[in-house]
Amino acid sequence: MPEKIKVLVVDDSALVRKVVTDILHRDPEIEVVGTANNGKTAIFKNGTLNPDVITLDIEMPIMDGLEALRAIIETNPKPVIMMSVLTQHGAEATFRALEYGAVDFIPKPSTALSISVEEIADLLIRKVKSVYKSKVKLHPGAQAEHREAEAPKSEPPRKKEPGNRVVAIGTSTGGPSALLQVFQKLPSDFGSPVLVVQHMPEGFTRAFAERLNVNSGLTVKEAEDGDRVRPGFGYIAPGHSHMRIEQGAGERVLRVFQGDKVSGHRPSIDVLFDSVAESYGRDSVAVIMTGMGRDGADGIGRIKKKGGYTIAQDEDTSVVYGMNRVAVQSGAIDQVVSLYRIAETIMEHS
Repeated sequence: MPEKIKVLVVDDSALVRKVVTDILHRDPEIEVVGTANNGKTAIFKNGTLNPDVITLDIEMPIMDGLEALRAIIETNPKPVIMMSVLTQHGAEATFRALEYGAVDFIPKPSTALSISVEEIADLLIRKVKSVYKSKVKLHPGAQAEHREAEAPKSEPPRKKEPGNRVVAIGTSTGGPSALLQVFQKLPSDFGSPVLVVQHMPEGFTRAFAERLNVNSGLTVKEAEDGDRVRPGFGYIAPGHSHMRIEQGAGERVLRVFQGDKVSGHRPSIDVLFDSVAESYGRDSVAVIMTGMGRDGADGIGRIKKKGGYTIAQDEDTSVVYGMNRVAVQSGAIDQVVSLYRIAETIMEHS
């Protein structure tokens, strides 16, 4: 029998520790090898129990989750999944954690979310198994500047005038901090709209859009049904809805709608990419980035067939080389580049 995935559960609430432990024990491939009620104990048990994956609360006494995360990444790095609350402070702390090196997060059950406890349980089990099986590449935030220094330097290409083009990006696990790097490098006078599907629970996409907006020259917002698609704007699909482009009266607009999950997700990258293939064809640039599964791999293939330019993030800079790997292997990609060259490559072809 194969070895079980060893998980350390960290939360200051005894009830939450029990609920998370019970959820994980439902799966025969997972074993909770220990629990901790604060960050200091988590660091100690990470050293003694050597878990494969850690679930980590943010707000705890003695040492909070962010401090503990930084220490774990620096001393004995493991794939860390944050347990996040849907508040402004909770969302900000979650995105900071992802920049420090956490690989993903799941929301704690909340009446503010329509996502059920059962859905959260399913999400947690899938994420634990995927980050373990994918042999996550840990890119601690502390090393970001060093990695940036190693990235090839070049002058940004001259931006083309606003035209009839669009950029569509799909990403999942590892995406939030990677997208931040891409958006930071796009100029404020960028001539194309940028549409993003990031697999993320409902409620967090608005806070994520605000974070990108503050850190980017583009105007970034959570997409709303009927939004006009405008150059220099970034649109993030809401965590509970699909997003597609449709031709309106003389202009293109966004349709944001519920619908069934597609490729296992809502929002689905395939839904966005399919609409981009139909609406823009050769006037599109599509990017598929880090993430588990295969959502977006078929859609980006359809964009390539219509003459659009297709880009994939490389394995070395991906937290999880999953969706992008499937797209590369299927022959759907024109160019594979490191995270540090994605913005530059987008500009070259927009």
